[in-house]
Amino acid sequence: MNDNKEFKPYVPAEKITPEFTVTSIIMGIILAVVFGAANAYLGLRVGMTVSASIPAAVISMGVIRVIMKKNSILESNIVQTIGSAGESLAAGAIFTMPALFLWAEEGLCEKPGLVEITLIALCGGILGVLFMVPLRNALIVKEHATLLYPEGTACAEVLLAGEEGGSNASTVFTGMGLAAVFKFIVDGIKVIPADVAVAFKSFKGEIGMEVYPALLGVGYIVGPRIASFMFVGSIVGWMVIIPLICLFGPDTVMNYPVGNTASIMDMYTNGGAAAIWSTYVKYIGAGAIATGGIISLIKSLPLIVTTFRDSMKSMKNGKNVSTVRTAQDLPMNMILLGIVAMVFIIWIVPAIPVNLLGAVIIVVFGFFFATVSSRMVGLIGSSNNPVSGMAIATLLIATFAIKASGDTGITGMTGAIAIGSVICIVAAIAGDTSQDLKTGYLLGATPKKQQIGELIGVVAAALAIGGVLYLLDAAWGYGGAEVPAPQATLMKMIVEGIMGGSLPWTLVFVGVCLAIGLEILRIPVMPFAIGLYLPIYLDATIMLGGVVRWAVSKRKGVDAKTKEEQETDGTLYCAGMIAGEGIVGIILAILAVGGISLDLSNKVSFGNIGGVVLMAVMILCLLKFSIWKKKKA
Repeated sequence: MNDNKEFKPYVPAEKITPEFTVTSIIMGIILAVVFGAANAYLGLRVGMTVSASIPAAVISMGVIRVIMKKNSILESNIVQTIGSAGESLAAGAIFTMPALFLWAEEGLCEKPGLVEITLIALCGGILGVLFMVPLRNALIVKEHATLLYPEGTACAEVLLAGEEGGSNASTVFTGMGLAAVFKFIVDGIKVIPADVAVAFKSFKGEIGMEVYPALLGVGYIVGPRIASFMFVGSIVGWMVIIPLICLFGPDTVMNYPVGNTASIMDMYTNGGAAAIWSTYVKYIGAGAIATGGIISLIKSLPLIVTTFRDSMKSMKNGKNVSTVRTAQDLPMNMILLGIVAMVFIIWIVPAIPVNLLGAVIIVVFGFFFATVSSRMVGLIGSSNNPVSGMAIATLLIATFAIKASGDTGITGMTGAIAIGSVICIVAAIAGDTSQDLKTGYLLGATPKKQQIGELIGVVAAALAIGGVLYLLDAAWGYGGAEVPAPQATLMKMIVEGIMGGSLPWTLVFVGVCLAIGLEILRIPVMPFAIGLYLPIYLDATIMLGGVVRWAVSKRKGVDAKTKEEQETDGTLYCAGMIAGEGIVGIILAILAVGGISLDLSNKVSFGNIGGVVLMAVMILCLLKFSIWKKKKA
């Protein structure tokens, strides 16, 4: 990869092309609302969301380039910038806010109003963008060669493929089409299970994989090194810690969650290793993630100070010192004014249940996790950004601080969730903004226009998310089989645990000490901690993608240029897979919200064997369109 000083974007800085147009703004707003609503449903159902950057880029290319006959890659980039903000805001909101609905169902409080939900989402989203802007030069420009931002890079590849046409574009769209078919088989008609797992009953460990093309694609894009650290984290959790818990305490009742009367062995018998993981191991992962975040912040402090010093220089007359189009950010005085305004709204507006202490916590930890999130997604991508893990770390501190102030009732608990909601959205939006700015950096976009686009997307999604949450609550209610809201349920348990004094601090500190040990050994803490926190099924599929990338790069008898071309083909195909799964996932979510079911699992089911075969087909297709791809003469 070229050194930063030598890097030249696709569109030169001196060239002016259509970018921030009425067409791009309207399309972006529509996609922000659609992707936000669809991903809210997906996240509440399965605990994960689908990155919207690449699907938005593909859709914008189709409309702007094919239908409107316009040739403007930067215009398409603005569409995906605005559109992806909706998905990220939804990801942050759904991991926390449904806890307020759950307490309302228990009769402890009133349901949150639409104004409250909208304001929390709006403040968190705007803060996420504003906190990220001063970091752009440090993370995107100065560390261009070290922070790859896999989804941002993949999005740029998709847009470039559409611009240049030819076989590259066909590779992207082939990946889209095949992934759409795979996703429809798994989550549409459901004739093949989404999870393929093997449980070792005598050993009490478990291993498996999720049969999703996007995860395979993300693993290929991030490469074998990061994928392996994540997978090792899962191995430690599912094949070491869970068997040890079952071995040393089979008849123990740990009484967590509060009111739990089942022994560990009963829990394992009824729910398998996943029950032990979700109840205990996730707290170890949360402790490790929080510690990894603190370590990351400490190591980044010199760079952050330098970045802020450079940003302050741009305050002269409210304009950037640089006159180069591709180096212009929003003026620093506007950023500071926006941050102060958002914090003032959070503190003063009665609809948001946050006091002055909460507002201070939001400022401190908001910037902290915006920094951590922005750097972390550069390593592993937004799809694997453990936003809920950051929210857990915030809730631990915020709830403890509120309890120390003497507010231990439902007002204190709702205040803690509101703080966690804002921080969760801040982290999600900061990560998304980083990916989008990386895409723009590669293409030669104007950063200031992208940052304004992010703010527009945040406003559009914030106005829609309240209605979506109320719609899903009215349709099924949270906590049931249709919309289990796993992350929000966990957040609710954490707050109740701290207020009631029953949080398993031992597990949290195990994660803290584990992270410190890894840092001493100079092993990357964050990928390992993420692997420990996420299900092994997800990390195993990412690992498969990393193994394919390793196999492609290590072949003998192939010259360096051919390897590079084939790896690029693989990246383009994987970008298409991520887009294809995202688009079909959105369509299926809309159908599900509309009450339309395509489920055929009661009539036809191929079981785990079918899942293994489908994954093998996915890998073969990836090889087909990378190392086995026939080049045109």
